[in-house]
Amino acid sequence: MPELVEDAVMSTGEATPNFDGWACPVPLRDSPTIVMGHGGGGAMSAELIEHLFLPAFGAAADAELGDSAVLAATAGRLAFSTDSYVVKPMFFPGGTIGDLAVNGTVNDLAMSGARPLYLSTGFILEEGTALADINRIATAMGKAATAAGVRLVTGDTKVVDAGHGDGVFINTAGIGVISDGVDIRPGRAAVGDVVIVSGPIGLHGVAIMSCREGLEFGTTVETDSAPLSGLVQAMIATGADIHALRDPTRGGVAAALNEIAKAAGVGVALVERDLPIPEVVGNACSLLGLDPLQVANEGKLIAMVAQRDADMVLAAMRNHEHGRQSAVIGRCVADHPGMVVGKTGLGGTRVVDLPIGEQLPRIC
Repeated sequence: MPELVEDAVMSTGEATPNFDGWACPVPLRDSPTIVMGHGGGGAMSAELIEHLFLPAFGAAADAELGDSAVLAATAGRLAFSTDSYVVKPMFFPGGTIGDLAVNGTVNDLAMSGARPLYLSTGFILEEGTALADINRIATAMGKAATAAGVRLVTGDTKVVDAGHGDGVFINTAGIGVISDGVDIRPGRAAVGDVVIVSGPIGLHGVAIMSCREGLEFGTTVETDSAPLSGLVQAMIATGADIHALRDPTRGGVAAALNEIAKAAGVGVALVERDLPIPEVVGNACSLLGLDPLQVANEGKLIAMVAQRDADMVLAAMRNHEHGRQSAVIGRCVADHPGMVVGKTGLGGTRVVDLPIGEQLPRIC
């Protein structure tokens, strides 16, 4: 029931209802922005799917529109992952929350050696968000899914009141298949493994910082967001003994390496001069007091590879579009198990610890 205004009385003697804050249950259907009716499960919800999401997703979408997706069974083991995306702003240099959501879930599956096949898409939309922005995000998702070779097979849309969201939040879940004989997991990292990173680090975090905080670094820094499943499959195709993979997103390279070191009970020794840190990232981190090793990435991977196979894997990575600048950055060692240390340019060493919290919240 609506709140009653006690000091306003109708001629019948009843209190007058206060309509402030009410949402129209059947808003205008030609509205240029999201309204509550788009989340009601009725005609407006259907029109949003039919006239915005499906055309925007394009060939990547499954148009069956059932309550669940019926998927063909495949040989091998299944990998399953889910993630949510609340990045602020929704649009940033080189990407959007839409392609970031696809690439992030594709990459989570790829880090187990899986070939991603299917994604779900769940949208939390804030009332008043421009439909043009939703279309731009959905179009980016469709293009990213096509590029990654995955299908968008099921989804959901909910709408929250204005002021109770922040434009668009996205949840994605993914399913992939792992071929027989592939065993890639953090606990397999072993003493003697070579540590490889697939390219320059810190770009995504600095790209978000630059547009969120209005910082200028003399050049436009773009996110490195990209699907890594093709790169991983190229690495696997070499027949090499790949022990562990991790995409260094929140917490950056430092968090990824510490997680692997702890899981496997090995130490990791980095050579800091070999780290591919772009000049603009180094300058930004120096200005802001950040450690480049703790800055988020969205299109890079860390690999722990048996020493005998390292050169073969590195060559395969450098032959792939998302691994052209791959580099060896360290080794797994018996010393200091569960810890990561870096050899500095001055010849000393420092502990590369897990970040206590996020240096920059809402990075993905």
